[in-house]
Amino acid sequence: MLIRRADSLLLIVDIQQKLAPAIHDSERVVANSVRLLEGAKLLGVPAFISEQYVKGLGPSLDVIRTAAVDAQFFEKTHFSCAAEPGVIDLLHAAKRPQIVLTGTETHVCVLQTAFGLQAAGFEVYLVADAASSRTPENRSAAIERMRAAGIGIVTTEMVLFEWLHQAGTDDFRKLLPLIK
Repeated sequence: MLIRRADSLLLIVDIQQKLAPAIHDSERVVANSVRLLEGAKLLGVPAFISEQYVKGLGPSLDVIRTAAVDAQFFEKTHFSCAAEPGVIDLLHAAKRPQIVLTGTETHVCVLQTAFGLQAAGFEVYLVADAASSRTPENRSAAIERMRAAGIGIVTTEMVLFEWLHQAGTDDFRKLLPLIK
């Protein structure tokens, strides 16, 4: 199934100051999450950002906060966003059945969030090039497990092009710098 702009929202999980430096391939995860935030903003796709135990892990990276102009932030202590009181209601209020998911760590918070969202009735898409863990092995195992459970595994460009749906439009021209 394709990701549809009018039916999806973006959820970025825990790309935070004290955790990001320990993440394998962190620069790519951050850069692609920023590209998705910018694309979501340009195309009117709602964005949400979780922050795990801010007191211990610090807030989201400054580059994420800067790109998240219209995003809604929420703090959590559960590993799964879906287990945090009020979050499922918050996401359902957007009235969009598809969730595009990025963040860290893939094998903990992202995986548990994906399964929780799927159980809550959402169609979940993990952006593989915008998600990672401290080790590549944990990242790979998490992606394999999510794929086996029916979570869609996509890339940043797949999401951007599916949100666009066609070339030659004003939206396409606006997003082109994010793709080149």
